Amino acid sequence: MTKLSPAARAVLEAVTWKKYDVPPEGLPAFAEEMASLLAAALRATADQVVPKEDLPPRRGVRPGGTDAITPDEGAEDQRAATRRKILAIATELEGSQ
Repeated sequence: MTKLSPAARAVLEAVTWKKYDVPPEGLPAFAEEMASLLAAALRATADQVVPKEDLPPRRGVRPGGTDAITPDEGAEDQRAATRRKILAIATELEGSQ
């Protein structure tokens, strides 16, 4: 397996430690199989928690002070960032094999 970020590693370790009481390196074939399944689960999670269709289109950077982001827009930006982070972990797990 390739080196994983702390977030992706935590997801994979959660399964291998819970199921077999060993780190992913202790069961490389199982970890590789689980990585793709976990990626699918994370993609489904992102779709349920922060559906893509609920997000506004990405905005460009606004000039400072003249067009401040409203609290609602800030929350939408946070939701979009959360979705991107979840999907990044899924992509990393898919590529770890």
